[in-house]
Amino acid sequence: MLVFSILLAAMAPSPAAAVDNSRAVFTKCLRDHMKKSLEAKMGEAEYELALKETCGTERDAFRTAIIALDRADGDTAAEAAEDADSQVEDYHSTFIDKFKDYTETKTMPAD
Repeated sequence: MLVFSILLAAMAPSPAAAVDNSRAVFTKCLRDHMKKSLEAKMGEAEYELALKETCGTERDAFRTAIIALDRADGDTAAEAAEDADSQVEDYHSTFIDKFKDYTETKTMPAD
């Protein structure tokens, strides 16, 4: 039984790997949404509102992974949640800025 428990623990992804994986999935979703929004010639204000509502599953997985990593590192639940919310907001701000840049230059992101 002990050997099984050790093997199971060794097979579980590390909290850092979970953050990396969920970050990649979240940012891919945001990038795909931005590209579709640019193709649809969505306005900046509309994009900002839509961005907060899109990629919910991916955002929640990323946020949960950050909280798990921070808690494993000894942060309180409140500190971990604040960090996760801050990182999600940073990605939203980054994609809003990118959207504005692409709109102004009338260009599209590379695939």
